[in-house]
Formats: sequence, structure tokens, C-alpha cells
Amino acid sequence: MGTYLLRRFSYMVLILLGASMLIFFLYALTPGDFVSNNVKLSAERKAELREIYGLSKPLFERYITWMSNIFQGDFGFSLAQQKPVLELFKDYIWNSFLLAIVSTFITWFVAVIVGVVAAYKQYSWFDTLVMIGIFAAMSIPSFFIGLFVIKILAVDLHLLPPGGMISTGSNDTGWAYVLDVAKHMVMPVLIMVLLGVGSLTRYFRSNMLDVIKQDYIRTARAKGLKERTVLYRHALKNAMLPAITLIGFELPGLFGGSIILEKIFNWPGIGQLYMSSFTVRDYPLLMGFTMFLAILTVIGTLISDILYHTTDPRVRL
Repeated sequence: MGTYLLRRFSYMVLILLGASMLIFFLYALTPGDFVSNNVKLSAERKAELREIYGLSKPLFERYITWMSNIFQGDFGFSLAQQKPVLELFKDYIWNSFLLAIVSTFITWFVAVIVGVVAAYKQYSWFDTLVMIGIFAAMSIPSFFIGLFVIKILAVDLHLLPPGGMISTGSNDTGWAYVLDVAKHMVMPVLIMVLLGVGSLTRYFRSNMLDVIKQDYIRTARAKGLKERTVLYRHALKNAMLPAITLIGFELPGLFGGSIILEKIFNWPGIGQLYMSSFTVRDYPLLMGFTMFLAILTVIGTLISDILYHTTDPRVRL
């Protein structure tokens, strides 16, 4: 295990080095930036700001400075927000994490149950309805279903607030604050579950169909075990193994935010901040956040590999 981890860490360093170069030069070579695109500034002031922020230095020197700062825990300074990037992460990223962790838990819970039942009752009316629902959920754009849900639940029925994280002017604390946030979370979480549960249910259904045809499942049934025990203790355990690979890709998704949904529901998350930074070309924030996601992706992949080996000892690292 120690040799494997050492080798993987060396690979991770090389991958992140390549990712950092791609991220930096992609943004740095894009025409225009926050200073040059600001029409309110004079040419003299623009030149002064470019000198202050180091934008006039050679490209490779800027990259070395940026990377050395990242190694020290400094992901840059947002020119538009006038705050360090990490400080902005602390202000916004946990709001996105709250939405993502709740929707991910519900999505996996529903997908596992529906996928197992659909595989067990293959070609039944339930399986047919599930497959229709899966393709419908995967086909509907997130902005359309988001606006449609706001129209029905918030505008027409007045059951839920149309957006935001808390009620305007609210000074609630304690459980009143928790309930207010939970009420505002219902619609964005509902949309995220609807959009994510389709592909995941299809994935579990396909895995279960492969597993329940194996010899050891027939042996378990021949022993007289209850069908629920056969499905959820024997079949599901092995059908979950390929899904462990997906866990590595869930990690950056938990912190990456949903750009479109956060914009539609006016949720103060990192996705909305990321989108607004594009409009003003705040490249330091964009580079820092993209690099942060790259780090999470590499770490998530390592975690999924270790979990795969821990869950299934037959897999050699």
C-alpha cells in the first residue's frame, strides 16, 4: 500500500503540474482581462494597475509566481471582488456544498432503490415507467425545469419562496434560521435530484442486471434465502463496486456548485460567483477556482481507487 500511495502521489504531482500549466496559459492567453476591459479607467490608470497586479510581467514569470503562491496556500487575489480567492471560497463554497451534499445523498438513495427494483422486475410496467422517466429527466434542460418549478410552486401555488437562501430582511437564528434555509433549498435540491437520478438509476439497473445472472445469486436462492436478502445483501454489494469509481468524481461536484441552477434560484454559491467572474474576466479567481477543482478531482480519484481495493480485496492496487 505504501509503495502504491507513493507512486500515485508522484503521478498526482505530474498531473496537477500539467493541469496548472493548461489552466494558467488558457486564461492568460485569452484576449482582455479585468483591467483592460474596464472602460471607466484611463490608459494611465490601467497601466498602473497592470504593474501593481503583475500583469505586465513576462508570461512564464507570472506562472512561476502563481504556482509558488499556490504551494503556500494562496490561490490568488480577485480583482473584481478585491478579496483573496480563498476568502471568497469560504464565503460561498459552503453554500454550494450544502445544496450538493443533500441532493447527492437523496439522488444516490433513490437511484439505488429504484435501480435494484427495476432490474429485479425487468420488462415489467414498473421497469418501463422507470426507463421512460430516466430518459425524460436526462432530456429536459435544467434551466427549463427550474423555471417551470418556480412558476408552479412559487408563483402559482405560493408554496415555496422563488429564490435566495433566506427570506429578505430575515434576522432568524437557531432553528428558525435552519427551517428558513431548508424551505429555500427545496426547489433547487428537487431539480438537482431530478437531473441526477436518471443516469445514476440507469447505471445501477445495468449493474444489477449483470450481477443477478451470476451463479452465486442462483446458489443463494437455492439455499432458500429470502429474495430481499439475495438482492440487497448479495447482489447489491457487488453491483455497487463499479459505482465506487463515481465517488471520485462526486468530490469536485460537491464543491463546484451548479452554475445554472444557482443563477436561476439566486442561490449565493460558488457556481454563481464563478459565472459572474466570467462576465468581468476576473481571471485570478477563475484560475484559482479551476485549479482547486483539479486538485479535488485528483484526490477524489485516489480515494475511489483505495475504496475499490478496500471493498473488493480481489482488486490489486
